[in-house]
Amino acid sequence: MYYRNISDLNEIILRRLSILPRDFDLIVGVPRSGMLPANLLALYLNKPYTDIHSFINGHIYKAGARSQFFESDEFKKVLIVDDSIASGSAMAEVKESLLPMAEKFSFSFCAIYVIPGKEKMVDYFFETVPLPRYFQWNIMNHTSLEKACFDIDGVLCVDPTEEQNDDGPIYLDFIKNVPPLFIPGAKIGTIVSSRLEKYRKETEEWLQANNVRYNDLILLDLPDKEARQKANSHASHKAKTYLSKAYVLFVESSLSQAIEINRITGKPVLCTGNFQMIFDSESVIYNIRSGKHFPFLRKFALKVRDRIRAGKKA
Repeated sequence: MYYRNISDLNEIILRRLSILPRDFDLIVGVPRSGMLPANLLALYLNKPYTDIHSFINGHIYKAGARSQFFESDEFKKVLIVDDSIASGSAMAEVKESLLPMAEKFSFSFCAIYVIPGKEKMVDYFFETVPLPRYFQWNIMNHTSLEKACFDIDGVLCVDPTEEQNDDGPIYLDFIKNVPPLFIPGAKIGTIVSSRLEKYRKETEEWLQANNVRYNDLILLDLPDKEARQKANSHASHKAKTYLSKAYVLFVESSLSQAIEINRITGKPVLCTGNFQMIFDSESVIYNIRSGKHFPFLRKFALKVRDRIRAGKKA
C-alpha cells in the first residue's frame, strides 16, 4: 500500500515546482480531487484558478467575488490539474470535454501522482506512485473500505472528555448525541471499538442516524469501565479483529494505539490524529523520538516506547 497525505502533497509540489513553466495564465482544477493541488499550484505560481466546469462556462474565481465571467482573450495558456492518474479514463474525459475550446486556448495537462506507465498521459507530473494507493483527501470514499476496520471515538465521532466518560448517565448521553467527526462515504468492513457491549443499542442507533454504513460492529464484552481499565486491552482488542480477516487497513485516532496495533499485526494503520499512515511501528517511534518528523512529540514518543515495551497502554 502507498499513502500520501496533504503534507506529502504540499511537499512534492514545492520540491518539484520548477518543472512547470511560469507563463501559464490560468490554473484549472478537475473536481473534486484536483481542486486541492490546483489551489496550491495557483498559490505558489501566483496565478488565478478555477474548476473545469466553471472554466467551460466562462467563470473564474477572483478575489472578493465568488466567480466572475472572463473573456477568452484574457487567458491563453491554461494548465489543467488533477491529483492523480491511474487508468487515465478521467483525464481522457477531461481532454475530450475541452476539444471544442482548443482553438481559443493552449492547454497543458498535469497530475501530481501517476502510476508507472501512465506518465505520457500528461505534460507534467510530480511523482510516480504505484497501486494500491490511498490519499488523505479521498480515503474516506475509497471503495476498499469494506476491507478496513474503523475505531469509533476519535474517528467517526469526537472522543469523550474525562467528565463524559463516567460509564453512567453522562456517558450514555454522550453516545446518543456526540457530534460526528470523519464519516466515510463508502461502506466500512468492521467497526471495532473499546466501547462496552452494553452500549451496543445506543451505538447502533447513532451510527444509523449519522449514515455510517458497515458490515460488522465489534465491541468489548466486559461489564463496566473498571473492568475495561483493568483489562487494558484497547490495542490488542482491535488488533485481534484486524487479524481475523483479510483486512488491509485499520483507522485509529490514538497515535500510541495505532503504533501498537501495527506492532501486533504488522499491517498498516491510519492515525487520524495526524493523518499519518503507520507502516513500521519501530521506525515511527524512532523518528518521533529523534525529532525527524515530529519534534514536538519527542517526550510523548519516549512515553509510548516505554509503555509499549512494558506492555501497557500509553
